[in-house]
Amino acid sequence: MGIPGAFIIRNLHSTDQFFLVSFTIEIPNQTAPVHFVCRSWVYPDSKYQSPRIFFVNKSYLPSETPEGLRSYREKELKAIRGDGTGERKEWDRIYDYATYNDLGNIDKSEDLARPILGGSTQYPYPRRVRTGRPPSKKDPNSESRLGDDQAFSIYVPRDDRFGDQKLFEFVQYFPKSSMNLVKSYLLKELDSKGKEFESFKNVFEVLYQNGFTFNVPKSLLDAVAQRLPIPEPPADGNLLLKFPIPSVIQDNLDGWMTDEEFAREMLAGVNPGLIRLLTEFPMECTLDCNIYGDHSSKITSEHLEKNMKGCTTQEALNCKRLFILDHYDAFMPYLRKINESSTRKAYASRTILFLQNDGTLKPLAIELSLPHPDGDQFGAISKVYLPETECVKGTLWQLAKAYVIVNDSGYHQLVSHWLNTHAAMEPFVIATHRQLSALHPIHKLLHPHFHDTLFINGLARQNLISGEGVIETSFLPAKYSMEMSSAVYKNWNFLEQALPADLIKRGLATVDKDSPHGLRVVIKDYPYAVDGLLIWDAINKWVCDYISLYYKTDKAIKQDTELQAWWKEVVQVGHADLKDKPWWPKMENRKELIESCTIIIWIASALHAAVNFGQFPYGGYILNRPTLSRRLIPEEGTSEYEELVTNPESSFLKTITPKFETLLDLSIIEILSGHTSDEVYLGTTTNPTWTSDKKALEAFKTFGKKLKEIEETILKRNKDPKLLNRVGPVNMPYTLLYPSSEPGMTGKGIPNSISI
Repeated sequence: MGIPGAFIIRNLHSTDQFFLVSFTIEIPNQTAPVHFVCRSWVYPDSKYQSPRIFFVNKSYLPSETPEGLRSYREKELKAIRGDGTGERKEWDRIYDYATYNDLGNIDKSEDLARPILGGSTQYPYPRRVRTGRPPSKKDPNSESRLGDDQAFSIYVPRDDRFGDQKLFEFVQYFPKSSMNLVKSYLLKELDSKGKEFESFKNVFEVLYQNGFTFNVPKSLLDAVAQRLPIPEPPADGNLLLKFPIPSVIQDNLDGWMTDEEFAREMLAGVNPGLIRLLTEFPMECTLDCNIYGDHSSKITSEHLEKNMKGCTTQEALNCKRLFILDHYDAFMPYLRKINESSTRKAYASRTILFLQNDGTLKPLAIELSLPHPDGDQFGAISKVYLPETECVKGTLWQLAKAYVIVNDSGYHQLVSHWLNTHAAMEPFVIATHRQLSALHPIHKLLHPHFHDTLFINGLARQNLISGEGVIETSFLPAKYSMEMSSAVYKNWNFLEQALPADLIKRGLATVDKDSPHGLRVVIKDYPYAVDGLLIWDAINKWVCDYISLYYKTDKAIKQDTELQAWWKEVVQVGHADLKDKPWWPKMENRKELIESCTIIIWIASALHAAVNFGQFPYGGYILNRPTLSRRLIPEEGTSEYEELVTNPESSFLKTITPKFETLLDLSIIEILSGHTSDEVYLGTTTNPTWTSDKKALEAFKTFGKKLKEIEETILKRNKDPKLLNRVGPVNMPYTLLYPSSEPGMTGKGIPNSISI
């Protein structure tokens, strides 16, 4: 019969499914066994239209597929695509597309109506996996929602769900892992015990020392325990929310308040990819002046030069020493609506920083702006705040920094984290399964980087980014959160997700063939950039070595029917709202394939690690990264201003995130910041026989060794006393791009995929 290239398996049980890990055949006179890497749930035969088939671990381009496997290769892909109809069931293996038409819940309340993201020029968005749930009763264009108690039942193909061990570890965080279920009881408890933190000391006591206890009906806890493996519910129904001490205050409780740390976190914090070089002054606005009027900055050279040690503004511009954290254009169109709420008051912000001789950044000015009270067409009302440390001016400066961080927290969560990694990656996951056979070498290359992504995204749509979800409840943009994310997506560019391209776009690097990585980094001590470039180059080298094994010419790229169908679907369906953008690679040569695969792996691994696993280490102390602001800076002569003068801590706490939203936020980011025990990190695999190609295995081994070398480099950098941005006033080494990690919340580790 020859060497088997596939096998068919049928599950003849009537109800039971099983997880097939692998299948190995020992063949006489063969030097090595034949391996089939399966790692798939097999349901009863009655659930499938055709029996399950698994292919050998050898890669074949479509044109090189053995004749006996070709029809099976094609049939398997057809089965995975489905026909685009019907509601998906637990056992389905169908990957299909849908818009984000499931964020609102108009059947529950008119106030929970949310726009459909994707499929329109007004609200463009990447596509997500289709579930086929029935439409809502009041809006046939929107999908009905699952109940809060059914979040873990949301459809994704069975093999994309959390494994049993990961699910067990995830729900062990209960009640933190199911806050949507219990948040009404938490709020009730806060109504009687007080919704405000009384002092900075009280923040520490409530969150980390004593915790906060609230009561939930035993019947609800028992019902949850029947569905999920949560810890044994307490007999009295009293649940405790208590958190570990975040890294940012473990060594220095007050370091977060310094200007040094405020600036350092723009380079080595949880949102390090937004700061950019200031190239023009005065600063201009990109908002349409016909709609929004004049939004030119009110910051002057006089403002800046007070703290530039004799350097003029023009000299600093010429020497590339001025930088900006810009939260103006993204927020201003929504501020009027946000500030109409009784619980949200905020500003659009611009923050200017100066690169000092020691390599650190010094904040020079913060501009806080509001829409003009007479209408958008009249521009903005702005005020500029300068660094101060004493008395009332010092308190006002701390508040100004807090408003900046509130904006940064919202932008980080909705754009840097959710949009740029989770949402942007989902179409690539779907298209890879639909168009690239498991026999395809690019499927084998990318598949490890898609592990658990669809399921964590589904949970997010159900609990986090939906109407009244944790993000809307805890972060500034509230009900406009996803709308704002959609507006930013209009300018999303796949090629600019590459770290080198991103740094060049932001003015943080210039092309220089004589410098490491071919780039001259403007801020030499920029931990995210310099560590990231090491990881980027390692990924790029691995991808180049791997792809070169299968594509010897550019012609082979053009003739690969599956590859061409895959890329066409990514562009025209998965990211359909941007399909006409000229920057999309044409996928006509090896260079384009290598670049595209490198970007995909970078987003799924290192980029996500950089913006995710520092969420609790930095943001677990709500004073350091508040998520919302509730009142504007008080005017002189008001009672609020008097409180600011006499009790600045109380004034600060009444401005930023209160108890309820803090407890919700910390519950989620603690879980998101941790690694489960089954995590697989970049450069490693749990499947040593993932391919039979010895050259590919050797190249992957070399990739793993390179990442170990990078770990040593990162540790060495963190010990260098000259690199002040690596540790900062809080004595918190930058390790978010350190490739490996132990389980738990470690502030390091780059998983293969967006798996949490």
